[in-house]
Amino acid sequence: MKKKYILLVEPKFPLSIKSKNYRSYLPIGLLKLASFYRKNGNKVKLVQGNRKKKNIGTRLNPDRILITSLFTYWSKYIRECVQHYRNLYPKARITVGGIYASLMPEHCKQYTGCDDVFTGLHKKAEKCQPAYDLIFNPHPAYQIIQASRGCSRQCSFCGTWKIEPQFTFKKSIKREICSNKLIFFDNNLLANPHIKEILKEIANTEYDGKAITCEAQCGFDGRLLTPELSKLIKKARFISIRIAWDWGYSQRKLVKKQIDMLVDAGYKSREMYVFMLYNWNIPFKEMEKKRIKCWEWKIQVADCRFRPLNQTFDNYNPRKKQTDKDYYIHPTWTDAEVKQFRKNVRRQNICVRLQKPFYSKLLEHRRIDKETSRKLLNMPKRKKERLLGDTWFPDRITCTKESEKGGTI
Repeated sequence: MKKKYILLVEPKFPLSIKSKNYRSYLPIGLLKLASFYRKNGNKVKLVQGNRKKKNIGTRLNPDRILITSLFTYWSKYIRECVQHYRNLYPKARITVGGIYASLMPEHCKQYTGCDDVFTGLHKKAEKCQPAYDLIFNPHPAYQIIQASRGCSRQCSFCGTWKIEPQFTFKKSIKREICSNKLIFFDNNLLANPHIKEILKEIANTEYDGKAITCEAQCGFDGRLLTPELSKLIKKARFISIRIAWDWGYSQRKLVKKQIDMLVDAGYKSREMYVFMLYNWNIPFKEMEKKRIKCWEWKIQVADCRFRPLNQTFDNYNPRKKQTDKDYYIHPTWTDAEVKQFRKNVRRQNICVRLQKPFYSKLLEHRRIDKETSRKLLNMPKRKKERLLGDTWFPDRITCTKESEKGGTI
């Protein structure tokens, strides 16, 4: 059989450098495919963005081009990528896979002009160790681990159960470890029936003579959390703990119980996060009540702006007024509310991290000396407002003009 040259492409997605959730993103699917094709004697090359031939290799003419995709609302980047490599290598067959391709295969085929659309998981590549050497040299700075696939739940706002309908899991990950930092991409890590054994083996495993630290990128399903699991998570050295509060304000006691279990296990509340989905079914004012409750608990909020699973564009700009022609705005929300809630969360998180009872740009940028800052803490709110001029207090519901017309909570 003739050996082929495979070009693997990760489009240049608009990933925010400041975004905690995407900071450790790797094209893990492409890296597994690279190992799979290498195993069969083919040559592979990984590139990011729309590269020129001279940057890829003028003598290399790929037989196949495999392009990964992320969110549906970034479809234009996939289209641009397909068109670029179509012009560069007209004889190559182009296949698009990944999230967008799996959720909207027909749209992907027609809109991007690719030859093939691959949906779901590549079962054979899934068994391969990712080709980290294509990115890291000599050893991975961090490693993506997936101890399970799919999710035991079927939340309407999530596409995981559509892309990976079957929940599968591993009994052990010890033999896969090749870095001191593990980042779990499991959609519901705690749903793995062997999670206790996996946490124990991580706690007792070293790599290159050093302890391992872990992070669960999608957070933990707090409904599955127990005091025992909380302690095992701590012993396994998980950092940046995140739990979800997707539903209404009525769930506050359950969420507080989850936080308390983690605090009892040794975590500080201000070092943890609560995922909150906004611009969704829960209205702005109720989201504000949830935010304030997190302030009472002194825990940070990881806000997630909702987009439908079939949304094919997102031109959100926090610095100007927009409409639903620019990005998705839920029928019960307004553009002003979307931006106000995000602003409130940002300021509150700064207050939690700095352990300050109020927010001010002057304090954030350290333009006030320590002595004055100390005195401000004991001043009445009105005096602080007069002195600084831009104080904001997390324990207050901060509405837009449109929200205020709807009454108070």
